[in-house]
Amino acid sequence: MLRIHFTTEDMGNTRLAGEPDVLWEVLLSLHALQKRPGTKEFGIWRDTARGRLLGSTADLSRMLCELAPPVGYSADFLTPTVGTSGLDEAIDILLATPRSRLRADLGDLAPRRAPSTWLGALADGDLSVLRTLGEAVRRYHRITLAPYWRPLHAQVEADRATRLHDLAAGGVARLLTRLHPQTRWQPPVLELPYPVDQDLFLNGSGLVLLPSFFCFGIPITLKSPGTTPVLVYPVVRSPGWAADSAARDRRVPRPLSALLGRTRATVMHLLVHACTTGELARRADISPASASQHATVLRQAGLISTSRQGNTVRHSLSPLGAELLIAHHTPVPVHAHPAHRGGHPAGSLATDCGTPTSTG
Repeated sequence: MLRIHFTTEDMGNTRLAGEPDVLWEVLLSLHALQKRPGTKEFGIWRDTARGRLLGSTADLSRMLCELAPPVGYSADFLTPTVGTSGLDEAIDILLATPRSRLRADLGDLAPRRAPSTWLGALADGDLSVLRTLGEAVRRYHRITLAPYWRPLHAQVEADRATRLHDLAAGGVARLLTRLHPQTRWQPPVLELPYPVDQDLFLNGSGLVLLPSFFCFGIPITLKSPGTTPVLVYPVVRSPGWAADSAARDRRVPRPLSALLGRTRATVMHLLVHACTTGELARRADISPASASQHATVLRQAGLISTSRQGNTVRHSLSPLGAELLIAHHTPVPVHAHPAHRGGHPAGSLATDCGTPTSTG
């Protein structure tokens, strides 16, 4: 069980991150890459990523996997950022990790497996090993995450819109309790399911809520929170996100596309996650005027509903729209409609495990 202890000041300082964090996505995708149990929805991505990581990149990938095993503790220093502006800046921050932090984190990691010789040099802050680590992160990101970053970012943005709606409707308490079905808010303590027993005292610093595409199952945090306590939680992933095509982030079943037209079918598919007209335009890569026009047609047909909160207009699937997507074999998350919820290759990167992953 994870218990997060809030003060009155912490409630005011709690915030929702505006972007996916590149180093957290690297870490959590490494867990999925090593075949964490239950992550079948990452299967297409995993098979593709493993194929691309063969050859000269394999040694660098194994280096990262040693620091981020799929079960148990992963080195906290791998995720020093919360929504930095880009990969280069994030790697610079990673490589500036103090030697004391490297030693402490690697000391927590070492008892769980026989350490490689290079880990000792890393613990001593060896600059050449640190540069190799930075290059490993860079290559891994370019090969396995960069091709998918656009749909990844869009779905994190969709989740953020939903969370902001929760915050506006019910305040911080409602926002916190909707992060996971088993979350319990017993003021001033938030309780969440967790692989280990851990207490996190915020002491007035507040909590950063970080939506993550590759986070799976339960929210996670760091073993040593540092100055910026963070809770990373999973977002709902739309079906077909890893399809091997140029339009993987806007994949729509062909019959539905033929019925509605491709753009309008895409708009409807994206509204599995409620959003504003502006957000819809960005996700669908169309103009705001076009997004508004398509939303109007779908609303008049009874396939979506629109609500207004102050100056903000939000669109979401109607029950009829959800049924139409389901009829065309598009899984719909349970919140969109109450009646529905939507052998690996051999090699050193394939690991069979049977318990949840935790960074703490």
